[in-house]
Amino acid sequence: MDFHQLTPRQQAVAIARQRLAQQPVYIDTETTGLDKTAEIVEIAIIDHDGSILFDELVKPARPIPADAAAVHHITNDMVASAKTWAVHWPIIRSILFGRVIGFYNEEFDMRMIRQTHQNVGLPWKENFQTFCVMKMYAQFAGQIDPRRRTYKYHKLENAGRDCGIPLPNSHRAADDTLLTRALLEFMASYTGK
Repeated sequence: MDFHQLTPRQQAVAIARQRLAQQPVYIDTETTGLDKTAEIVEIAIIDHDGSILFDELVKPARPIPADAAAVHHITNDMVASAKTWAVHWPIIRSILFGRVIGFYNEEFDMRMIRQTHQNVGLPWKENFQTFCVMKMYAQFAGQIDPRRRTYKYHKLENAGRDCGIPLPNSHRAADDTLLTRALLEFMASYTGK
């Protein structure tokens, strides 16, 4: 059957199967906030088989604000002895090089990676092949956001719960990355309409 003859959900399932066949790695970050000066304070990379490739705290240049710490429970004391982004980056880059990378909210995490790069004075010259599980799930779920006139985005914890995935959305990088992986696998294995 032609891809364009599939329902939106069937298209999302087909795309999920294609992405899963590429054996992607999955990334999640926790940050000092959402603004243009926010930085990464934790990053996890999970391989396609669920093994943890990287899971580290990152020492930011500025203190973690209380409102951000209230979400992910990463404190300034926890990152005080962590390595900086500049130290972590060569290892992270070597893991990601040549791999397809899945995110739940790719735009946010990639922006945070680039911003953190800039904040520590590293030039950005990467061209990673990435995809967004959040947008894929939005199409899979099929609810329309009338304001944006496209599929409604869902919080990771809600998507996982709605799919019956018993993994937590703890707002810690490794847990959220494992949940993202499980969500892609759920969509790829879906056989309904």
